[in-house]
Amino acid sequence: MPFAFHYAARSDVGMVRSNNEDSGYAGPHLLAMADGMGGHAGGDVASSTVVAALVGLDGEALSGRDAGQALLDRIHAANTEIGDRVHEDPKLDGMGTTLIAMLRTGDRIVLAHIGDSRAFMVRDGQVTQVTKDHSFVQNLVDEGRITAEEATTHPQRSLVTRVLTGAADDEPDLVVRQGKAGDRYVIASDGLTDYVARDTVDDVLTSTADPGECADRLVALALRAGAPDNVTVVVGDLVDISRADAPPTQPQVVGAAAASRRGTRPIPVTPAAKAAALTKAATGVDDEDDEGVTLAEEGPRTRRGTALRVLAALIVTLVVVAGGSYAAYAWSQRQYYLAEQDGIVTVFRGVDQDLGPISLSSTEYSTTIPVDDLPASYQESIRRGIDVGSRREADDRVADLRLQAAACRYARSQDEACRTVESTWAPPTPTPSASGSSTATVPVLPNDVPSSTPTTPPPS
Repeated sequence: MPFAFHYAARSDVGMVRSNNEDSGYAGPHLLAMADGMGGHAGGDVASSTVVAALVGLDGEALSGRDAGQALLDRIHAANTEIGDRVHEDPKLDGMGTTLIAMLRTGDRIVLAHIGDSRAFMVRDGQVTQVTKDHSFVQNLVDEGRITAEEATTHPQRSLVTRVLTGAADDEPDLVVRQGKAGDRYVIASDGLTDYVARDTVDDVLTSTADPGECADRLVALALRAGAPDNVTVVVGDLVDISRADAPPTQPQVVGAAAASRRGTRPIPVTPAAKAAALTKAATGVDDEDDEGVTLAEEGPRTRRGTALRVLAALIVTLVVVAGGSYAAYAWSQRQYYLAEQDGIVTVFRGVDQDLGPISLSSTEYSTTIPVDDLPASYQESIRRGIDVGSRREADDRVADLRLQAAACRYARSQDEACRTVESTWAPPTPTPSASGSSTATVPVLPNDVPSSTPTTPPPS
């Protein structure tokens, strides 16, 4: 019986936070949500790094045993990458992320969990929490020192005991669950579960049929409660695609993993454009200050735009004549941009301009991301050039593009797979019963199946 998720993912920065450190992913075979922590130390980097590492599993055909090991391998690799990022940039020290990932293989769900994000299952109208928080207050509940009700208002309820931080002993729990057509699986960050009552959440999960509408309602409830934290919800309904309408095949990426940190702009190619860019280098005029100003070759200008253009020409001339170009050059070498080189997304240091015989840019490093693997809008942006203000921003943008490329590759392969199935699949021949009607026998399997990949217990 062919299964897939009918899915939706939603994320909101909330009413208080200035940036979204959650990352979410929903696809036909994979649901994942990571809640980053560390604030300006890089919680968004940690969460998007982990989610990006898992995306490739959505398109792989894996058995139950292989799926569990593959999921753990990807998580360990992402955790190692987090550690490497911290080692390279001490400012990122302290970042980490929770993770819940559900990988479907056949009718089984391989679930990996670390941290205090929560996963729920809805079956036959009943909602069950299928993860246990790795948190200080959960330990107090387990020891009988406080009740579950007291835990919801405990002042240290946000203190987690296990997350992915890049340390070698960061190990998620891993279980394999037996799925059933009609099951609904939900992953939520604590931006929802800490501020919306459980019975209210259960009511929405059981009364809202469409996954997208369900996720929208849950996020709206968190916002109505004040949303002091980022809130992310991923919903996946397990459906038999031979009997139900075909689920979506375009994956959904939300939160930090999908956020564009800066806008894009064309790489200057005309003399006037280069003059204007060099003026910004010499005067410190910010990109946003001249938003909407077109080049002379492109159409009419405002008075302010004309004045800036004249001033730009004068300043550039003075800089060149007086030999004061060093300041502009020094500034340019603190800038970065992403562009295409030999069909690959490449990070450049500097600005894509020349100052006389001096080139103001050089290749910082080439990624392994083919431009053609990106969505069309991203390809356009890369070919125009994407300016970023630092090496860290460049690395973050590369992580985002890597995720988008993987999602796009999967969507294309899935679309091809669907066309192949449609051309070859035929409905099974029903077996006549004694009464003349057709019947089918469905085996009843236990709800939980022990993992074929044992989980290494955390060190005491």
